[in-house]
Amino acid sequence: MLLLHGPDAQLLDDALALVADRLFPDTASAAFGREVLDGRETDAQTVVTSAMTLPLLGGVRLVVVRHAQALGQRHAEALGAYARDPNPSTRLLLLADEGLRTSRDRRADHWLVQALPAGAIVDLPARQGRELAGWLRQRAAAEGLQVSEEATRLLIEWVGEDGAVLLGEVRKAALAGGADNRSVGVNEVGAIVGERRLADVFELTRAVQRRDCVLALKTLERLLTTEEPMRMLALLARDLRLAWTVRTLTEAGQSPAEIARALRLPPAVVETLGRGDPAARLAEKLARCWDVERRVKSSGEPRAELTVLVADLCAER
Repeated sequence: MLLLHGPDAQLLDDALALVADRLFPDTASAAFGREVLDGRETDAQTVVTSAMTLPLLGGVRLVVVRHAQALGQRHAEALGAYARDPNPSTRLLLLADEGLRTSRDRRADHWLVQALPAGAIVDLPARQGRELAGWLRQRAAAEGLQVSEEATRLLIEWVGEDGAVLLGEVRKAALAGGADNRSVGVNEVGAIVGERRLADVFELTRAVQRRDCVLALKTLERLLTTEEPMRMLALLARDLRLAWTVRTLTEAGQSPAEIARALRLPPAVVETLGRGDPAARLAEKLARCWDVERRVKSSGEPRAELTVLVADLCAER
């Protein structure tokens, strides 16, 4: 029995595919031996009952519970008891598409983490920045797609950090280059994202960096006619995180050339960011983004919250 948890849906899907391929080398055995449940539509007792069911034609069964974090705590003891003495003919795989450990957004460990043995829990990483970019190129290469570094950067900057969404956009970008195309560059990304949308995103982030409040708010208003506020918030937070990293390294005495090599950024970008707000001020702005994220997730009005945030980020302090 295993509980895999983390916000990367693609990583969960890849883990499930790996387990299924190992257990069921042919599609016929998979059809008889695999059951998929949804934690939003079932409870822990039903999961245990399914896991205790013997295979129809011998061999092993795979019971998968997606959105496992939605399972109610009512039958926690039953699931914990099963985890300590599992059915040897069943492989129970709980997939939670969010982190279940105590974090900035979670006050305490989810009950699943508390109920199951430590050896049954796998904490999946939340990939960001260079690690995410490297994973995307490697994962695409596994499907025979070659993605350039610049195309990868543009996709992450615009689409966000959801691995499943990014991989889907890579596939669409490849098709934009033709049915037999296996190479994804800036042109292919531009074809699916849209040059105007990319230009607006760059204009928004540049306006915030220059504290041009009027231009930033006008650009934001134009973007919000077609785009999700949370995506805009993610873009702003990512830019601030990068600026904070550069400024922190600058204040620590590293040269622009050293920082550019470490972060794989153009030296001109590093020099510009290195002359911006001090690291302490950038940390405050980043914390402000997180505060807005919490407000929106707590039923705040996204457009209003984001508009006030952009005005705050542009303000002189």
